[in-house]
Amino acid sequence: MSINVGDRAPGFTLPERPGSPVDVGAMIGREPIVLLFFPLAFSSVCTDEMCHFRDDWSTWSSLGAKVFGISIDSPFVAERFRKELDLPFPLLSDFNKDVATTYGALHDDLHGMKGVTKRAAFVIGADGVVTYAWVSEDPGVQVDFDAVQAAIGA
Repeated sequence: MSINVGDRAPGFTLPERPGSPVDVGAMIGREPIVLLFFPLAFSSVCTDEMCHFRDDWSTWSSLGAKVFGISIDSPFVAERFRKELDLPFPLLSDFNKDVATTYGALHDDLHGMKGVTKRAAFVIGADGVVTYAWVSEDPGVQVDFDAVQAAIGA
């Protein structure tokens, strides 16, 4: 399964840290949302991506969208990664791979690792409809930050 532009975004709840679930589904249809799937915390390209959002946070926050990073890392790792990078947005743990599967953002095999999140970006409009969907098979390719920003404003 995958989610495409024009689809109604499915809701979900994932932990930000152990015992601290975030109900993203309750936010869908109320405000714009950016979902940033990334392969693995502490890897170089993922660190660069998250730091880009942190370093340009005033621009992102001025767009009025909620931003969430999502990976298959455990909630313990997600929390540590967020704290070490001093990220102003939540990183959610999709440890059971349910959300990445629903959004079509899961590698079958990435360099011998089964079930690692693909690098992907989705923008969900305030109406709950997906306005931007990008999924990369190449974990080394970076998100098109300008395209994500344009989709938020659309």
